[in-house]
Amino acid sequence: MYRRELCTVDRMSRSPSLPDTPTREIDPDLPDDERLEALREHFEELSAANEQLADQLDAARERRSKLREKADRIERENEVLKRSSLYLATVEDMIETEIIVKQHGNNQEVLTEVSPKFAERLEAGDRVAVNDSFAIQQVLSAETDARAQTMEITAKPDVTYDDIGGIDDQIREVREAVEQPLSQPELFDEVGIDPPAGVLLYGPPGTGKTMLAKAVANQTDATFIKMAGSELVRKFIGEGSRLVRDLFEMAREREPAVIFIDEIDAIAARRTESKTSGDAEVQRTMMQLLSEMDGFDERGDIRIIAATNRFDMLDQAILRPGRFDRLIEVPEPDAGGRERIFAIHSRGMNVAEGVEFEDLAAETQGFSGAEIESVCTEAGMFAIRDGRTTVEQVDFRAALEKIEAGDAEIVTSANYFFD
Repeated sequence: MYRRELCTVDRMSRSPSLPDTPTREIDPDLPDDERLEALREHFEELSAANEQLADQLDAARERRSKLREKADRIERENEVLKRSSLYLATVEDMIETEIIVKQHGNNQEVLTEVSPKFAERLEAGDRVAVNDSFAIQQVLSAETDARAQTMEITAKPDVTYDDIGGIDDQIREVREAVEQPLSQPELFDEVGIDPPAGVLLYGPPGTGKTMLAKAVANQTDATFIKMAGSELVRKFIGEGSRLVRDLFEMAREREPAVIFIDEIDAIAARRTESKTSGDAEVQRTMMQLLSEMDGFDERGDIRIIAATNRFDMLDQAILRPGRFDRLIEVPEPDAGGRERIFAIHSRGMNVAEGVEFEDLAAETQGFSGAEIESVCTEAGMFAIRDGRTTVEQVDFRAALEKIEAGDAEIVTSANYFFD
């Protein structure tokens, strides 16, 4: 009896932290075969418990690994947040262990020391990122200079003026202001006037502003550079203004050139009293754009086209003559324009003889060119669904009903959200 109690106490003392471990007292007076069977069962119980504990240990290790990764990530993010803002600058000159850097945006030149790890890598003209004390924190690679080159359109778009309907007057004005000064500059010299400096296209979405710019790129032999306003908002302070300079420098090197700025409201919105670094950087980029458009340096044989859906947001400084001499509204098409757009987008379709685009144009008042194109596409889908190879009037009406129902659902959802 004493030996049995001792064995039980010894087992419990070896695993005090594992209360769920199964324990069993085996009577030593049992026959050998019964004791052996009891020991076998107990061993199986212990093995099962061991496997369960091993699984729990693996799960705990996995949780610990994930928590460690999360802690490391949070620590890295915290270190980044504690860093000071970085500013874009250019190395102007090097004097032994000191260099002169010129900060972009305010053109401030400062003489500062350079650490040995950067001294051997730097040359005059290199672009670097500096902190508030003008200490170099990062040397920017040469790949950064290639951003402007990626915005040049090398392959001409396949859009022509014949592919745009409902805005004939706007097409004429754009061709007069952009295309004609490049193709017939002698006309302006004979009259004694300077051609318009820039054209701003504004109006609702889907009315053909971007298509009009593509048609200009297709029609002219000039270098065509396309950018979105949002692409000029960069990571480092002063980098957006530098990109604007790079774009205009590239345009000057490859004259004649056309620069198309889509979504210009992203960088040319009306200035406010906001003091945040993001708003200040956007305003610096806009000021650089204003300087390039109408500064002391001659712009050369460069035409500018810009487009926006939010004319009301633009700063007055960018709208004055000398920067955008022509403000061209691109409205929603009238009945005749909608009929023309239906004809344009159905040219490649197998349309039945009985289809009347005039009736469809009357039923699509308020539709933009993009929405009419969507109607034509949906009409073709309805024909395919019915197993036909020709698109009939009923398909266009079904497509029109579907798109109108979708617009109504969007409006209803928006009203529900704001209510």
